[in-house]
Amino acid sequence: MVNSSYCLQNISKLIALFTVLSTLTACNTTTITSSNSIGAESPLPLVAPEEVGMDSERLNRVTTAMQDLVDQGLLAGAVTMAARDNKVMHFESVGYRDIEAQSPMTNDTLFRIYSMSKPVTGVALMALYEEGKFKLSDPVEQYIPEMKDLQVYTGTNADGSMITEAANHKMTIRELMSHTGGLSYGIFSQSPVDSAYLAAGLGAAAAAGILEPNETGKDFVRKLGQIPLKSQPGSQWEYSVSVDVQGYLVEVLSGQKFGEFLEERIFTPLNMLDTAFYVPEEKLNRFSQMYVYDQDGALTASEMFPGADYTSLPAFESGGAGLVSTATDYMHFSQMLLNGGELDGVRILAPLTVDLMHRDQTPKAMAESALDQQGTAFGLDFAVILDPVEAESYSKGEYYWGGAAGTWFWIDPVEDIVFVGMIQVAGPLTPDVRGTSRRLLYQAIMEPKGI
Repeated sequence: MVNSSYCLQNISKLIALFTVLSTLTACNTTTITSSNSIGAESPLPLVAPEEVGMDSERLNRVTTAMQDLVDQGLLAGAVTMAARDNKVMHFESVGYRDIEAQSPMTNDTLFRIYSMSKPVTGVALMALYEEGKFKLSDPVEQYIPEMKDLQVYTGTNADGSMITEAANHKMTIRELMSHTGGLSYGIFSQSPVDSAYLAAGLGAAAAAGILEPNETGKDFVRKLGQIPLKSQPGSQWEYSVSVDVQGYLVEVLSGQKFGEFLEERIFTPLNMLDTAFYVPEEKLNRFSQMYVYDQDGALTASEMFPGADYTSLPAFESGGAGLVSTATDYMHFSQMLLNGGELDGVRILAPLTVDLMHRDQTPKAMAESALDQQGTAFGLDFAVILDPVEAESYSKGEYYWGGAAGTWFWIDPVEDIVFVGMIQVAGPLTPDVRGTSRRLLYQAIMEPKGI
C-alpha cells in the first residue's frame, strides 16, 4: 500500500525534486485577463451560467482565485474551463503564457499535460477492447512477449544484488490499467527496483516521455522486461510506467503507430485540433512556457526534465506522459466520457465501456482501495471518488486525474459537470488548484441534481 505521498496533489512536487536548477532570477507577474470566447470548431456552445443552474457572480470566484495565485507569484497564468449539460458556462484565462516575453495567457494556449495523457491512452486501449482484441484478464505477456516470465523482487543479497521469486500469477491487463501490476516509476520511492529503472533510463525520463534518441515503445518494454516487478501483481497500488506499456499495447493490437491510432480514432473525431506528441512550428507561439520555483520561491522558466523537447515528433510516443493539448481539446475528450462515449453525434466508446473505466478496479487480493487517499479508489486509468465525504468532494462517482505540470480535470456524472484546468508549473510551492477550483465551482451551483 502506498503512503499519502502518492496522492495526486503531491506528484508534481515529487517530480520537481529531480529538476536541476541553475542561478535563477525572479519574474514579473503582472497579469492580463483574456476574453472568454470559445472556438467556432467546438461542438459545445458557450452560455450564461444561469442557463445551466449556476450563479455568475459566484462562478467568477474561480477566475478571481486563479488571478490571486498569479498576483502572489505562485502561477504565471492559468486557463480554466467548465461545462454543464453539454454547455460551456465558464472559460477564462489569467496571467501570462510567458512572463519574460509578456505574452498573455489565452484560451487557446497549448500545455504539457503529462499524466493527463493516461486517460487518453486508456480510452484508446478500451476502443480495441470493444473490438474483441483482448480481455482485461488476459496476461500482458500474451501480447508483449518482452515482458514474459517476470520475476518479483523480495529482498537484497549481501552483495547488493536482488533476490527474486516467481510471480504468483501473470500480470493482467486489468492490473496494468489500474497500477496494480507490480511496476514502478523509479522516482517516487527508493528500492533496488527503482534504482534499476533509473539505470535503464525508465524513471524520470519515462515520466517525461523521454527515452534515448530513436528509441521506441518496443525498446521501452524490452528494457522493462529485464527488471523484476516491485511487488506481486495485484497486491498493491503503485503509480507506475504501466500506461506507457498500454501505449505500446495499442500498437501491437492495432498494427498502427500509437500516435496515428490516437489521431484517427480519438483526436480527429472529437475535433481535438491541437492535441499531439509535439508542437508544430506554426503553433509554438501558443505553447506555454514551463516554470519551476527557485530557491527563493520565485517562478523561473525551466523544463522539469532536462532534454525535454516538444518541437518535433519523438520516436517514443509516451502513453503515460507525452501529450500536449489545450483546455478546449481536453474538454471535448472529457465531455465525450461524461456523455457515455459520444460527443456531437460521434461515438468513441459504448456507455458500458466508459462505466467500466470509472468503476473501482481494486484487486480482491488488496486489503484496501488504491490511493491511500480517503474515499478514493482507482479504475482503469482514472481515480474514482467512492465516498464524497471522506474525499472532501461532492459527488459519488466523480473521476479525475492530473498532470505533473499542474494540469487537472474532473468529470462529475451526478451534477453533469466537466472541469478542465491548465497551468504550467511544478515544485513544492504549487498551489492546490484542483481543490480550490472544485470548492468554488460547486458553491456556484444553484440547481443541484444530487440532492
